[in-house]
Amino acid sequence: MTEMVLDINELQSTIFSKITTKKVKVSEDNGTITLKPISEEKTNYSHLIGMFSDGKISVDDFIKEKQKEKELEL
Repeated sequence: MTEMVLDINELQSTIFSKITTKKVKVSEDNGTITLKPISEEKTNYSHLIGMFSDGKISVDDFIKEKQKEKELEL
């Protein structure tokens, strides 16, 4: 654990440089203030988007097109 003494005017910039998350849990116990970074883990679905990630065609439209192609082949 790193300890340091800071001037109150430098507190904000020093603390923000140490915290890499967007949210923190703040607790106070007998005058001791504790900040705990909260990591927001989000499911990454980018690998599932595939070749239609440009938004030009929806999944429903793609299925309709494939169905029409099948009908034309018969």
